Amino acid sequence: MSVKDVLYITETPKNTITKKSGSLVVIGKNRDFIRQTISDICDKCGRDPGDIRIIAVTKTHPAEVIENAHQAGLRDFGENKVQELVPKMDRLPDDIIWHMVGVVQTNKIKDMVHRVNWIHSIAKAKYLKEIEKRASRVDRVINVLIQVNISGEEQKSGCDAGELAGILEYASGLQHVSVRGLMGMASLTADRDEIRKQFRMLRQIRDDHRLLESGNVSLDELSMGMSGDYDIAIEEGATMIRLGTSLFGSRNYEKQ
Repeated sequence: MSVKDVLYITETPKNTITKKSGSLVVIGKNRDFIRQTISDICDKCGRDPGDIRIIAVTKTHPAEVIENAHQAGLRDFGENKVQELVPKMDRLPDDIIWHMVGVVQTNKIKDMVHRVNWIHSIAKAKYLKEIEKRASRVDRVINVLIQVNISGEEQKSGCDAGELAGILEYASGLQHVSVRGLMGMASLTADRDEIRKQFRMLRQIRDDHRLLESGNVSLDELSMGMSGDYDIAIEEGATMIRLGTSLFGSRNYEKQ
């Protein structure tokens, strides 16, 4: 049985969050299940579970749910929109590591650089240029991942593999940007062999560009895999998995 087949105890009807699904007890149980799954997968493929970082994706979830997840021991949280992140941050502990996982917009970068620790979705050098300019003003170094379009779908963000070298070379001259690796999103498909093929492709693209690593350019991190396919992602080398539904249940999009 794959993680795609698991009915998490946080699943709720009508695509909404209930009090129970965001509770400390339920989040804790889901966390334990996920950690055990990660451990089992790593045992089978010879990896260290400690090398896998869970990014709890909390878009549309209120601060109370994030606080419960924090109490359950989670520290890395991902948001899609900076305007949703900002009001939550003031109500939450300072030791949270914030990841921006949504599509980057140039006019939003100024609001990101003094708030987030990681940006997962950089697809063009122009975004690195803007991060450098804005981060220099607040004397911060921002960790970024370059998003590669591994699905081939036009609606998916990400650079083409052929554009990656140029982006990495540009990044090597920056002082307030630290490239840490790559990010990819697989196709939304039931074909798990196809998903594996795409994750394997991202790892191969990473390996093919290792010679471009420099002082502030490292390709150690692979952010890939979500609630329905993180098992495959780990088998194919993921170091970060972005989990929402498997921790918190279905999202309420009516409030957006």
